[in-house]
Amino acid sequence: MAQRVTNMVDESKNIELTDDHLENASKGQLIKKAGQLRDRRNDLNQMASERASKRDDLNAKTREKVDEAQEHREKRDELNEQVQEHKQKRNELNAKANELFDEVDRLKSDLELDDGKDLDQLKEEIESLEFKQQTEVLSSEEERELIEKIESKREEYADRKGKLEGSNELEELREEAEEVRSEASKHHKKVTELADEAQEHHNMMIEAYREADDIRDEADEMHESFVEAQEAADRHHEDFVRVQKRLRELDKKEEKQRKSARDKKKEEAKAEAEEIYQKFKEGETLDTEDLMKLQKTGLL
Repeated sequence: MAQRVTNMVDESKNIELTDDHLENASKGQLIKKAGQLRDRRNDLNQMASERASKRDDLNAKTREKVDEAQEHREKRDELNEQVQEHKQKRNELNAKANELFDEVDRLKSDLELDDGKDLDQLKEEIESLEFKQQTEVLSSEEERELIEKIESKREEYADRKGKLEGSNELEELREEAEEVRSEASKHHKKVTELADEAQEHHNMMIEAYREADDIRDEADEMHESFVEAQEAADRHHEDFVRVQKRLRELDKKEEKQRKSARDKKKEEAKAEAEEIYQKFKEGETLDTEDLMKLQKTGLL
């Protein structure tokens, strides 16, 4: 079973920015907040990048397992095709063997060989009767009956053997039937071997698909973890941009205030200089400081 993703984003490390703080905090406080947002954003982006890489690795492993399963599927199907081919051949050969054995039975019936015992069995019975004759003490009547029985078995044996020896067609037919049956057995053995091998590939295919599903589940969870980290990084970036915008607004406001102060100071200096100049025109004596003020304003 694939290991499940547990490393979600630690929200306790996230940096919060309220509208009130954005509007009312001092410039120094906002600069500090911007630095915190930037650092957390960078950490989250790094986290998202690592998780995206892990997700991609897991997706690649999933594809490998699916490819492996597909290879087993193709091999299984190929083997099953061979199984069907050997089954068909086996069935054809068995049907042919049955026909040949039916022909053997027909010929045996024609030669009256289908009833009674085969030669080996008759030979064993004769030998058993002869052994009894040689080893047991029998009355004359019993020995006569035994001899007659032995002779009858010998005649039956000779008769069946003669018929068999005179029927080359029967033996050839039986041999052919047995050869065909043997060939059918070879195909049956092949069917069993190939079917077992096909089942092995089927089992490996199922296992590969199961592993692919487990890895895919892990990849999906890793993707969710990536999305969470990336969304958190984006939120921190947006807040960072808001703070930067606010700082620029404050900078503009301060610059405006400074410019206003400079303009006011110039107006005051100009008014004072004009007042001094008026005194100069009226003949009053000016000191050095008054002369310098007139020079600065261009009135002298």
